[in-house]
Amino acid sequence: MIHVTDAAFAQLETLVRDQDDPAKGLRILVENGGCAGMQYGMGLDHAKEGDEIVERGGVKVIIDAESAHFLNGSTIDYADDLAGSGFRIQNPNAARSCGCGTSFEPADAEAGAHQH
Repeated sequence: MIHVTDAAFAQLETLVRDQDDPAKGLRILVENGGCAGMQYGMGLDHAKEGDEIVERGGVKVIIDAESAHFLNGSTIDYADDLAGSGFRIQNPNAARSCGCGTSFEPADAEAGAHQH
């Protein structure tokens, strides 16, 4: 399960309201790539079978079914500060993250690297 902050839900509500399709939510996924091995992807999309959905007031955050284990226990926040504005993921499953915050190395990958 993930936690979504009030700030993230408020920003997402604004984004969804500006769309032609209010059934969409913010899809979050993890894919290979980025400077640390795995990278986050986000975009407005419809929920699909197997996805995990966190919903408040009709606003949805959708966790891609294949990415859920990488994001379990994470916090999704929205910040608008000197570092820029955008959704941010605080992921306890990351052994390390890159400086830009969009890429990470999963903790289980680090453990596997030390086993010979």
